Amino acid sequence: MRLPWYRVLVRGPSMAPTLRDGDALLVRRTTRVRPGDVVVARFRSRPSLLVVKRVARAEGDGWWLVGDNEFVADDSRAYGIADIDGRVVLRWWPRLSLIRRR
Repeated sequence: MRLPWYRVLVRGPSMAPTLRDGDALLVRRTTRVRPGDVVVARFRSRPSLLVVKRVARAEGDGWWLVGDNEFVADDSRAYGIADIDGRVVLRWWPRLSLIRRR
């Protein structure tokens, strides 16, 4: 049985300044997301890589994801569409804050 909530640790600068390397996040398993949500997902071209990105738009039967750091292109521009695993609800380390849609 998979629990409805899980945690992930951010690695890398692709979501700066919203999220930084080392931030711990609480994620709610769901595929119901909207543009602007921060999500945990897997690119279909790299299914072994779990990523934290922002939803830009629905793209066919998947999602187009972007990082908040425009200078790092490890998002859908490089890897194509993704499948959502969950929506980031809050950052709990090193500072507690809700993660809101843009």
